[in-house]
Amino acid sequence: MVVMILGLLTIVALFVIRFADSVPPQADFPNALALPQGETAAAFTKGDGWYAVVTRSGQILIYNGGGELTRTIAAPQADD
Repeated sequence: MVVMILGLLTIVALFVIRFADSVPPQADFPNALALPQGETAAAFTKGDGWYAVVTRSGQILIYNGGGELTRTIAAPQADD
């Protein structure tokens, strides 16, 4: 019985040691993006070297990797 408990504790310790350093990489998100006056973010996505914010007013704002607004696109509105 003692051997079984020691074996179980050893397996748990090995799992803890093995997976303690395998923290998944953190996503590289900007600290802040400056939205145009009066806009509120509804959605956010990140691509390779760019960010996109969809606003509640129906604009898609494209930012470069440095956080500078590079393009504004009018999102198509759904029919009610």
